[in-house]
Amino acid sequence: MDAAHYIRRHHRHNPGHQQCASAVVKHITAPVDIVWSLVRRFDQPQSYKPFVSRCTMRGGLNIGSVREVDVKSGLPATTSTERLELLDDTEHILGIKIVGGDHRLKNYSSILTVHPEVTEGRSGTLVIESFVVDIPNGNTQDETCYFVKALINCNLKSLSDISERMAVKDQM
Repeated sequence: MDAAHYIRRHHRHNPGHQQCASAVVKHITAPVDIVWSLVRRFDQPQSYKPFVSRCTMRGGLNIGSVREVDVKSGLPATTSTERLELLDDTEHILGIKIVGGDHRLKNYSSILTVHPEVTEGRSGTLVIESFVVDIPNGNTQDETCYFVKALINCNLKSLSDISERMAVKDQM
């Protein structure tokens, strides 16, 4: 199946007035189980997100769990408080909502899905991350979407690099 099918199925956001929504698609040359093993760890986003320096969980790893994330310098933020909205190990779906922190991503929620695919006879993974967020005062819809998509692209590039290195190790 193609990305458009999965976006229609899992990535339905209804942006309100003064919000933007979009999706980023990434093909990774590593099996879905390796990629999902990194993505599903709500308690360890720093394992592949390069802008996260530390994560502290409040409670266990269940729907409704909250994490406090410290952001590395260089971004216009230092902390983010995020709630786990959805974790489906069968369908490989992770949903997160930002509920606090010192940043400009108000009413941000995202859905990340991981799908097996075969590319040139090798097992790979199609990763899709979609989001909806308020447009901050002084910014346009295009600027807001560009900024969030740039962050997601950095995270997915890192996820790809780490997953592909893990896949190579598994083949040795």
